[in-house]
Amino acid sequence: MPAKRHGGAHRHGRDRRAAVIHAPAGRPRFTGEAPSAAVVGGGLAGIAAATGLAERGVRVTLYEGERNLGGRLAGWPTRLADGTTVTMSRGFHAFFRQYYNLRGLLRRIDPGLETLTALPDYPLRHGSGLHDSFARVPRTPPLSALGFVALSPTFGVRDLARMDPRAALPLLDVRVPEVHERLDGVSAHDFLARIRFPEAAHHLAFEVFSRSFFADPRELSAAELVLMFHIYFLGSSEGLLFDVPSEPFPTALWDPLAGYLAGLGVDVRTGTPVRHVRPLPDGRIDVEAGGAEGAGERASRHDALVLALDGAGLRRLVDASPGLGDAPWRASIDRLRSAPPFLVSRLWLDRPVARDRPGFLGTSGYGPLDNVSVLERWEGEAARWARRTGGSVLELHAYAVSPDADRAAVQAEALRQAHRVYPETRDARIVDERHEWRADCPMFPVGGYRDRPGVRGPDPAVTVAGDMVRTGLPVALMERAVTSGFLAANAHLERWGVRGQTLWTVPRTGRSPVLRRLAALGG
Repeated sequence: MPAKRHGGAHRHGRDRRAAVIHAPAGRPRFTGEAPSAAVVGGGLAGIAAATGLAERGVRVTLYEGERNLGGRLAGWPTRLADGTTVTMSRGFHAFFRQYYNLRGLLRRIDPGLETLTALPDYPLRHGSGLHDSFARVPRTPPLSALGFVALSPTFGVRDLARMDPRAALPLLDVRVPEVHERLDGVSAHDFLARIRFPEAAHHLAFEVFSRSFFADPRELSAAELVLMFHIYFLGSSEGLLFDVPSEPFPTALWDPLAGYLAGLGVDVRTGTPVRHVRPLPDGRIDVEAGGAEGAGERASRHDALVLALDGAGLRRLVDASPGLGDAPWRASIDRLRSAPPFLVSRLWLDRPVARDRPGFLGTSGYGPLDNVSVLERWEGEAARWARRTGGSVLELHAYAVSPDADRAAVQAEALRQAHRVYPETRDARIVDERHEWRADCPMFPVGGYRDRPGVRGPDPAVTVAGDMVRTGLPVALMERAVTSGFLAANAHLERWGVRGQTLWTVPRTGRSPVLRRLAALGG
């Protein structure tokens, strides 16, 4: 059965220290003739930007190259061998309670957030047999950190004695962008090694978190990892528990959001990739979009442009648009890297997994397998299929796979490891399966922060949004995408003297004055 619904949350979450980012002042919205804006990209960042602009009366055209909205959260129909039409997607995503701006976007279509289902725990399991859980860990720092250490089997007295507390001081007072200036030149792996975290804790908890960025911790910037600790653990009282949509992404998110945008007058053009853009002497932008290069292209002229693409898509469009930006900006875009490939395997089984299995389980020490989801625990569509057939819908993720790996071998090994995690699945027959291989998530490599674009660039008519964008705020992953989309819209609205969207984040500094003073000792 799907998990119990979380229901409506506090408007800005339960953390009373959440920080407000006021939009620049201005008139409430356009009246009469309004400027036009093109938003390129129909994922979370692009939809947030289109929402922020259209709600203030801007005439918005939203271009999405794929047939469906959603970007990396898109979903599409597929027919199983048993004749059932189901929704396939790129896999599980956790909607954490500190995703204030994402949740604010969703409240446009679901004021009480009734489409979100609360999962009761964030369990972790290592191949050695160790287990961890965040269900009983206090949510408010520093009790959250103390509670995790006290409750986790990976921290022993001798382990604690060997740790270097001075090396851990940067975790106590994280500030943006200072954290990047201090730690962007260090890998996440080396940072944790300096602290001398217990090996078991390193693998069971911290490696699981770092790999949520789709990267090996030896390649990931320590600044991004430390920022993540602040957002999800040490700087926020929202805790590490999260919600998930109770139906597939198109039903829960994209179809209602598309309807909301249409109601605002947004011209949503899916299946319409933008081929190139051309800034004009009068400050406006020509956008050429359409089918295959040279086939059915059409140009439209806009007063503003929001580039809400993934890194590879942004590189391609900038390369195809020689008049866009200046030389340093273009060079930094060209240096953006994508994370290594990742795998999402979804398996429809002829029998159920054990009833006590969690809906989501993070794993380490199981070869390529990084997590396992039992979809019928929360997703209505999967639950209906499981009830009708007596089976289960299992999803396996493998992150940071070598580009040279044999993909069939990785898929087979991920399944073999899943049998270790849930032994009852060894005897299950696979009714059908889908395997999604992607390599379009942003990479946050050591020393790469300066190359990431900001929301504002050299041309005031052009802004950039996405989960790789520098925002100057403590946000990450889906929340960074949405926040940057609203910031991109706000930048244009400010030029036009119109008030933008007020935003919220977790606290922008460490929570405790005592801990902040301790952090200052680290230099």
